[in-house]
Amino acid sequence: MRIALMLLALSACGHPIETGDLPFVDRRPGNSTCVAPERPLTDASVVLERAFDGRTFSFPVGLYPSPIPDDRWYVLQQSGELYRFVEGGADAAEKVAEFPDVYKGSLEQGLLGFAFHPDFADNGVAFASYTALDGTQLVSRIVRVVSDDDGASFDTDNIELILQIDQPYSNHNGGNIAFGPDGYLYAGYGDGGSGGDPAGNGQNIDVLLGKMLRIDVDGEFPYDIPADNPFAGGGGAPEVYAWGLRNPWRWFFDPANGELWAGDVGQNLWEEFDLIERGGNYGWDVMEGLDCYPLSADCDPAGLILPLAQYGRDAESKASITGGPVYRGTSIPGLAGVPLFADVYSGTLYGLVADVKTGDRAMQTLLLESGVPIVSFGQGHDGEVYAVAYTGELYKIAPAGEVATDSFPARLSETGCVASDDATVMVDAMLPYDVNMALWSDGAEKGRWFAIPDGTTAVVGDNGTLELPIGAVVVKEFRLGDQRVETRLLVRHSDGEWAGYSYAWNEAQTDAALLPAGASVQWGGQSWQYPSRSQCLGCHTSASGRLLGLTLAQLDRDATYPWGETLNQLDRLARIDVLEADPGAVEPLPTLDGAATGEARARAYLSVNCAHCHQPGGTGLGAADLRYGVALADTHLCNAVPEHGTLGLDAPLLVDPGLPGNSVLSLRMHATDANRMPAYATELVDGEGTAVVDAWIAAMAACP
Repeated sequence: MRIALMLLALSACGHPIETGDLPFVDRRPGNSTCVAPERPLTDASVVLERAFDGRTFSFPVGLYPSPIPDDRWYVLQQSGELYRFVEGGADAAEKVAEFPDVYKGSLEQGLLGFAFHPDFADNGVAFASYTALDGTQLVSRIVRVVSDDDGASFDTDNIELILQIDQPYSNHNGGNIAFGPDGYLYAGYGDGGSGGDPAGNGQNIDVLLGKMLRIDVDGEFPYDIPADNPFAGGGGAPEVYAWGLRNPWRWFFDPANGELWAGDVGQNLWEEFDLIERGGNYGWDVMEGLDCYPLSADCDPAGLILPLAQYGRDAESKASITGGPVYRGTSIPGLAGVPLFADVYSGTLYGLVADVKTGDRAMQTLLLESGVPIVSFGQGHDGEVYAVAYTGELYKIAPAGEVATDSFPARLSETGCVASDDATVMVDAMLPYDVNMALWSDGAEKGRWFAIPDGTTAVVGDNGTLELPIGAVVVKEFRLGDQRVETRLLVRHSDGEWAGYSYAWNEAQTDAALLPAGASVQWGGQSWQYPSRSQCLGCHTSASGRLLGLTLAQLDRDATYPWGETLNQLDRLARIDVLEADPGAVEPLPTLDGAATGEARARAYLSVNCAHCHQPGGTGLGAADLRYGVALADTHLCNAVPEHGTLGLDAPLLVDPGLPGNSVLSLRMHATDANRMPAYATELVDGEGTAVVDAWIAAMAACP
């Protein structure tokens, strides 16, 4: 059947209204410009070049650009000293701090981390992390130190102790510290040492060993606990941010989107690379990498976050991972947005690139066998990356040979999908469409179009999703008020796989620039989240058919076209030979505010906003199946116990009939923190959508 719903006049979206022979009515517009380009460069040949005029240091373990953006750098020596030098200057490096209580009795002890306060230019505050002796007890310390001369010296005679942890063994001290984009101080510690985590610290949430910690050093001395730390309200050590780590030696925040990437040193088999999330359990000592620990044991990975990459240990050749930054420089376009890591012993340098089939950053690429003992990394304010050799040298990761030119459109006006002289106007080849149930996007109004190459057609897949041919481009425009904020392109490349790209509009509203990574900006009085390329495919999953809005159930509605004709969208697509054949009878999705039952509207809302992940083969955790056509008894929602967090409730259920407040499904929709669902590119609660879902749960008398 077909339903009659009115589409906003398409001329308002930039299409000219044509009269006379009505060229759009009975023929498909030609498409000579809006065709999927080749993928952006992802391959890179790199070398390590000696940097900073060949300067050398004694067992350096850290490299930091000056927090007051200039040409100065700082180097951390494991024996307890901090040096400063001028890039390109002829003068020797100056020692600006020496911490007198540093104890270095083994290879993994000493001065291990340093972090400038985000307001260092104003307050001169920094923090150091090192091992020391408290009597005869080995401890890890974080101390506060102050400079009153813009970092030319630090008063180490008057350091303040912020945090101290007893260390039972001499190894696995971790010790890296850094400020996150939220302004809190993060610290990573190993499981306490020895081998095999004899005390079980990795899984013990009451201790600080085997953890990533997060504290607020700007509150009451020595620190406050951030309110959204996993155990801020009890149930574990309040400083804990994530756990299940063996020895997170080096880790970095992505300067573009704030993601936290960490290398976790393995036991016998695997070195792993992780994306650290608040409240995440990374498995040690239940698992080592993707395997049970010990290998002969049976283990349950449910609830654990597995590494995005791992490589095998082989005695002294590869035996200790060094987590690195995400490359955000410009000298190596093929590395843009790639998280880096290396092995200390072999000097092997790796990158983690997006898997085009899944959208996950899980394709580990060997970039270079350097033979340099890379013990740490540094990243400049310009995004370029440097490697620190334990033997004392500093290197820059540089392109090998001539840098290839990336032909992927850097501006929306260069894509061929909009007019080259006016990026607000879609070319004639773009076919507009609307949907019955919209995906919530923080209140943004949206325009939707797609284009397919000349001589091709779309077919209908088994799940009712249109299967567009190679070369197809789907465009979605997001507007806050009268301002365009983002235009997303989902394109099907020549290899047959889909990929998503975000273009951010400038304030003048004249064009939009391609983003290399996810980002968050303030726009029109609210925060706007631009998804990363992997996050695009994290929602546009293969299980969903990639094209969330281009389904028969969504497109089965009437539209009024610029020439004045009102016609069902599916009939229109069949009429101009975009569809290979008329799809026949269709059951359309209900609209959110339509006349369908409350259950139908709630189920349709969940299907559109959640089912792309929460269905068989999807990326959502757990067994819930939120597709609209699935019987409620088969969704595994009603009276089901949540597998991934209770959200502070004593006995919550995924859906508790009659009780939205005890239903994790509802609570996640209302959340504005890390518990929020959907997890990507949205921060605001959809008041209308949550009200429909809550009313459905409240009216539910019992499970079927």
